[in-house]
Amino acid sequence: MRRELSRLLVSLAAAGLVGLDATALVATSAAAADAPPADRASLVGSTIEAFALPDVHGQTRALADFAQHDVIVVAFLGTECPLAKLYAPRLQQLSAEYASRGVAFLAIDANDQDTLTEIAAFARSNDLAFPLLKDRDQQVADLFQANRNPIAFVLDRRRQVRYQGRIDDQYGLGASSGYARPQVKRRDLGIALDEVLAGKPVSIPVTPVTGCLIGRRPRVAPTGEVTYARHIARILENRCVSCHRPGEIGPFSLRDYDEVVGWSEMLREVVRDGRMPPWSASPDVGHFSNDPRLTDEEKQLLDRWIDNGCPQGDPADLPEPRQWVEGWQIPEPDQVIRMPKAKKVPAEGVLSYEYVLVDPGWKEDKWIQAAEVRPGNRAVVHHILTFVITPASRWRDPKGAGAPAALTSFVPGSVPHIYRPGMAVYVPAHSRIMFEIHYTPNGKPQEDQSYLGVVFAEPGTVKRRVDYQGAENRNFTIPPRARDHALESVHEFKTDQLLLSLSPHMHLRGKAFSIAAHYPDGTVERLLEVPKYDFNWQLRYDLVEPKRLPAVTKLVCQGRFDNSAENLANPDPDAELHFGWQTWDEMMTGFFVACDAQDLPAPPAASEPPSAAPPPAASPRRPEGSTEAQPPT
Repeated sequence: MRRELSRLLVSLAAAGLVGLDATALVATSAAAADAPPADRASLVGSTIEAFALPDVHGQTRALADFAQHDVIVVAFLGTECPLAKLYAPRLQQLSAEYASRGVAFLAIDANDQDTLTEIAAFARSNDLAFPLLKDRDQQVADLFQANRNPIAFVLDRRRQVRYQGRIDDQYGLGASSGYARPQVKRRDLGIALDEVLAGKPVSIPVTPVTGCLIGRRPRVAPTGEVTYARHIARILENRCVSCHRPGEIGPFSLRDYDEVVGWSEMLREVVRDGRMPPWSASPDVGHFSNDPRLTDEEKQLLDRWIDNGCPQGDPADLPEPRQWVEGWQIPEPDQVIRMPKAKKVPAEGVLSYEYVLVDPGWKEDKWIQAAEVRPGNRAVVHHILTFVITPASRWRDPKGAGAPAALTSFVPGSVPHIYRPGMAVYVPAHSRIMFEIHYTPNGKPQEDQSYLGVVFAEPGTVKRRVDYQGAENRNFTIPPRARDHALESVHEFKTDQLLLSLSPHMHLRGKAFSIAAHYPDGTVERLLEVPKYDFNWQLRYDLVEPKRLPAVTKLVCQGRFDNSAENLANPDPDAELHFGWQTWDEMMTGFFVACDAQDLPAPPAASEPPSAAPPPAASPRRPEGSTEAQPPT
């Protein structure tokens, strides 16, 4: 299932909250905000019984081992939950901050699917100095009534619960989508510790929890005809494994029975709520070939399987695994184009977009049948766009004629461009590739060296030239606190075109998006409706059949924006918004892919090397060949 997480973390990308970056984050594996019910809220004030669990070294650690400490923080984490990955380093920072004040930290992994080896690796990768224990049968998780991770509990000297809930409010899930605030607004766990240490009541003792369901072994004996081998593995292979396999955006693999069982309730929840697989288009408008949603029958099979205790079935019934090119979702690339050297990404801060030019060495014209750009370091790459810089491109002036032509992108929820037979992107000889990269620091210094793979069309096979374009509005104002502000962008086709795909693009205030074709005869056809736009998933919608749009047809895009405080992803409700490149600015663009309705008369002649117009020089402020111009995103 396509997540992160953002991978904002998807920057919130498929359970997937992270791996992309904080935005991709709650898009997949983040669960709905889990406000504790009355019985769970009553845990505040109750005393936790003694318990003992093994740590990652096999040594038994007991609650009584921390008797000398005035306050204990008990946190539940999971090795594959994107939110737990985000908050583990933050818990370590808090542990170091409060160690001198008599506060001890310990963490518990209660996921059935997490092994001691995986837990030990998680502790090492996050530099955890406090104990990380394994709750094999979820007995301690049941003692704390913990259903999700990450969640934190503060115990006083009498081992009474004084606080339970989230670590802070930076990441979470709103009414329709995940969010990642630029900064923490309320440091909930830190505030609770300060108040307990000062002998005061905790001002907010229970806060809502967003995270992954703790993976529990089924409580009923496996039974029934619906089995993993015969039914569920096929569903996952067709709907989820493209992302949930090693090396891809999904934070865990869904090709192993034990792993799937541990995530079974989480799978049920995200499918039921429509968070996974990620898909925002209304089913009432348009037909799209890349719709990943489970059918009603598939959902019923998944429910029956989980209700019946997740029977494994006969391994002989397992489907033949789909074959994937390792490291790619496109066929084996004919050429891989890498950034010249690794980019250093600082541990903190808000970074401007990076622009890196690469010469692929194309001495003759090329036709690109498929293209896929991949981040070298998913932990800090929020998105990458790639552009073709031709010898004639006026790429220092993105608004001018000859602006860079988009080739492909990596954004939360994106899939690579693989064009139909006979269709391809034309690239003139001596063109270069520009990488536009948005990095999101994750608390540790990092490096990234992203790369692009391309598959060339066979000579003489291309009949239609494909272009990636946009209906863009750059002249707008969104007032402060506006809850439902409407904007429009329009593109008029000069020639007959075949429309292949559509992709809405707004930023954090984006609320809803629609695209319609206004034909020359006055009729209007709705092509796409996205009633709940989610910035965390920049999806493309590929039409089942190309749609012919006569010349003078207008592609009219309408977007609605929520700049109010009720939008939990909104970084500043008091800001007046205009067009801008960063996520705290806004954009109003309907991207689309189209080609000429008529076959090409003949392949373009080979281009001659430019003489009067040499390639533009690199920006003096960016020695790696970055530009000061901001190409359209």
